[in-house]
Parts: sequence; C-alpha cells; structure tokens
Amino acid sequence: MGRAVLAENYTQEIEAILAKYPSDQKRSAVMPLLFLAQREYGTLTNEAITEVGELIGLQTTEVASLVGFYSLYHDRPGGKYRVQVCTDLPCALKGAQAFADELCEKLDIEMGETTPDGQVTVEQVMCLAACDRAPLFQLQGPNGFRYHEDQSIGSAMALIESLRVRGQVDRAHRLTAS
Repeated sequence: MGRAVLAENYTQEIEAILAKYPSDQKRSAVMPLLFLAQREYGTLTNEAITEVGELIGLQTTEVASLVGFYSLYHDRPGGKYRVQVCTDLPCALKGAQAFADELCEKLDIEMGETTPDGQVTVEQVMCLAACDRAPLFQLQGPNGFRYHEDQSIGSAMALIESLRVRGQVDRAHRLTAS
C-alpha cells in the first residue's frame, strides 16, 4: 500500500477535508484524514499512518501519537463492533471493571479479544467522560459510534445480540465522527 491508495481513491474527500483548513494549517486535518484512512483500511497500520502524515506534512511519529491517544482510532484489527468499556478509577468504583470482566466471560473471550464470529471486540479505555453513568461503554461500528450509559450485563448482551441479528447500529440513534 502506498500513499496513492487514499490519494487516488478519495481525492474529492481529501480535498473537501483540506478545504476546511487554511492552507498553512492543513496539518489540522489529521483527525478527519485518520478517520478516512481507518474507514478504508479497517485499521491504522504504520503505512496508513505514514500516508496520512505525507498528505499534510506531519512526521509518522506525530500522527502515530494521536492514534495511540484517542480510543476512536485503531492500530490493531478488531471485530465489526468494538465495545470499549471505561475502567478508569471513578468508573471502576461504580462497578465498571466487574462489568467488563463479566461481559468478556459471557462472550467467552479475554479483554482485547474478538469473538470467534469476528463481530465483537471488548476493550478497556480510559475516561469516556460520563463517570456518573458507569458502567458505560462506547460502541463503535461501521456506522459510527454511540455511548451506552448505566449498563447492566443484561442490557449490554441484549444490544450485542441485536447487533449480531441486525448487523448494524440503529442509524436513527448513531453519532458520527465527522
């Protein structure tokens, strides 16, 4: 994969993204370009990260630091849906760690693993900014992401099963990363 993949396949989208920023500040387009690359490749490989950097004049390490910081970017393959449970201390005090452990047990996977059907990956993340609503998780899928607060194992498993049956997040209630 080379730089040309995004540049050739998404010329109009890239131009539209870059047009939102002054020409001397095109590096500010890094986050939407990362979303575009992640949508294209499914995960942000070193090559994809380099490709985004080349488009806006950033070093690979500068772009990679953003990928490592934000839970919306993925540098490892995962399931069609990512259930990202906040287990930071305030949420853990409200039962988030036990929730995450039980969720993995119900899905018969370890934290960070993907179910055998390739549909669900459960991950721990830091701070989803809703500690008062823990346990909670951020669900990421092909149609964007959505927060699910005040969860129980029953409600989380019902959602996961409905995703498996329907195959998509309810479009009427999704948040998009644009």
